[in-house]
Amino acid sequence: MRFGFFLGCQIPFLKPEVEASIRKVMSVLGVELLDLEGYSCCPTWMSVPSLDLNAWLAISARNLAIAENLGVDVVTGCSNCFSVLNHAIYLLKDERRRFDVNRILSKFGKFYRGTSKVYHVLHVFSDFVDMRELKRKIKYPLKDLTVAIHPGCQLLWPTRVMDVREENPFYPEKLKNLVEILGAKAPYYSRLDYCCGAGTSVAYIDYEKSSYFVLTKLESMKEEIDPDIIVTPCSTCLIQLEEMQKRLKKDGKINFEIPVVYYTQLLAICMGIPANEVLKEESMKKILEVIR
Repeated sequence: MRFGFFLGCQIPFLKPEVEASIRKVMSVLGVELLDLEGYSCCPTWMSVPSLDLNAWLAISARNLAIAENLGVDVVTGCSNCFSVLNHAIYLLKDERRRFDVNRILSKFGKFYRGTSKVYHVLHVFSDFVDMRELKRKIKYPLKDLTVAIHPGCQLLWPTRVMDVREENPFYPEKLKNLVEILGAKAPYYSRLDYCCGAGTSVAYIDYEKSSYFVLTKLESMKEEIDPDIIVTPCSTCLIQLEEMQKRLKKDGKINFEIPVVYYTQLLAICMGIPANEVLKEESMKKILEVIR
């Protein structure tokens, strides 16, 4: 089983420990990740897509063409990249747009055919890996742990542009099932599908609005299921939920803090991969304390 690994920008620059966890668990499960040499930014929603449709599609198509030349589908750990690239694929089904984009790409020796699909790492586990095999790799199950899952918006909507989707995005099952296979409980709470508030550039330009989303979500979790930990498959949500909790606590708006972890980091620990290889020291202490 082989995929072209699209790292994007955020994970290697801000969360390299997440990249390490993805590579390590994929290796244990026999999934080969081929690096997409020469890839660029996806490009993210708050940049080129906001300014120039053809430029965005050309950049995304160029990234996809790299995977096409290797004869593989794409997998990414970044939900933003997953969303952007799937939107590009959807729009490039239009023959006129595809022609215009390939005219641009021809200047760089590239050609977009539309043969590679884009998956999130979560989909590799849920849709390609045998669940029995995944369960056999678990050395340290998470008994008696209550997890608040946070899928994030960009894995759920809009479903029409995605080749891989939840049966019901308002009651997503993929992350829940993957958490429960680790032995933990992942009960439903009313703000499960609620945005983390980092959307586009809200987190950078309006703290009050952005923090409102996090506060609402945290209060729902705390009151309804009182989780030990939050698990997300989105690096943007991971950063937002980590950093905003600190600010909310400092501002006196909450008197608790729930550790946040990316799914493959938790999976790696359950597989017996040393925690210091997939977690930063600061978060490692909090997360291992909760698990113990």
